[in-house]
Amino acid sequence: MRPIDLQDVLDLARGFMESRVFLSAAELDLFTLLTPAPLSIREVEDRIGADSRGLTILLDALSAMGLLEKREEAYQCSPSVSRFLSANAPDSVFPMVLHMAGLWRRWSGLTSIVRGIPVSNKGTASLRNVAELRAFIGAMDVIAKPLAPRIVADVHPGPSRHLLDVGGASGTYTIAFLQAAPEVKATLFDKPEVIEIARQRLAKAGVLDRVTLVPGDFYRDQLPPGNDLAFLSAIIHQNSADQNVSLFRNVFRSLDRGGRVVIRDHVMDPDRTRPKEGALFAVNMLVSTAGGRTYTYDEIKGWLEQAGFIKVRLLQKGEHMDALVEAFKP
Repeated sequence: MRPIDLQDVLDLARGFMESRVFLSAAELDLFTLLTPAPLSIREVEDRIGADSRGLTILLDALSAMGLLEKREEAYQCSPSVSRFLSANAPDSVFPMVLHMAGLWRRWSGLTSIVRGIPVSNKGTASLRNVAELRAFIGAMDVIAKPLAPRIVADVHPGPSRHLLDVGGASGTYTIAFLQAAPEVKATLFDKPEVIEIARQRLAKAGVLDRVTLVPGDFYRDQLPPGNDLAFLSAIIHQNSADQNVSLFRNVFRSLDRGGRVVIRDHVMDPDRTRPKEGALFAVNMLVSTAGGRTYTYDEIKGWLEQAGFIKVRLLQKGEHMDALVEAFKP
């Protein structure tokens, strides 16, 4: 690791500036507004109701960052940007960006949280209705799609015949498993409002006839039995240690003898400083959950063994929440 120099320190101190400009543009939905055609300051001002000085400075900063194109005092969002940031684009991650804008407010309370001072999360972005939930899960699907086939290949689902996708959201990983292993059938378990979103995505992918959709809450409800492979993707970081032991016991009961569980998440090195993304994600859990964080392999292994699992191993290390841990039910 190279030494930290003055420029590094200054870059860290002011790194929030570009992020705040970007998030404010998303909150004002400027990328959607400026996708169809270039608009002048006055035209944008009339559409969103804004202060002329503030809007001009913001749009110029966005142009300097390469997120907008400015020509003859008019601004437009380029196709390469609008593809991901226009709310109307098929591959849009706009809802995810709005979620990050909400996290900005939570992260602003980090100093107080570390001092042990309670911080209210009122005013943070939330998924207020089914339309917002659908858009957010759609954005997660866009992000997960490129990763899912590689993860499934690393899991090697070949011998499995029935997959349980715990908290499977819209079915991105269920689809990837079923496409990789045509003989596999699956159960997707998630909250009722999410199940209906999954139903449509699974039908569009042509695999709905191989999936059983079960609504429920894995913190309170028994998981469906009769599975030889359970997949937990990006779940354990939101839990405390006790919650993870309870969840693993629930998964254990859902598996047939000889069944396997595979966990995808950040898996931290023993000193918890690597991978870097995992260390930063732990901060996100600190400000967003009552007991969540990112965990080491030894912690995960210990909880799995408490739940009754054997043959625990780190199947794959990862830098981007793509580490895999597997274990078996005797």
